Amino acid sequence: MEVGKIKKLSDRGFGFIVAADGDRKEIFFHRSECQVAFDSLSEGQEVTFDRAQDVKGPRAKNVRLK
Repeated sequence: MEVGKIKKLSDRGFGFIVAADGDRKEIFFHRSECQVAFDSLSEGQEVTFDRAQDVKGPRAKNVRLK
């Protein structure tokens, strides 16, 4: 599992995470990959996640609050 912070959230059910490892690339996640209620998340919160590679780039799965 990796650690990061939520950078952006959309009211359409997705968001972006920036990993704490120094990689400045934004990692996409969808509300269906959250292990907590999407509505309980806010920008700047620390989360843990698993990184996967998608056709469009990196994607976070199993997003949880830290």
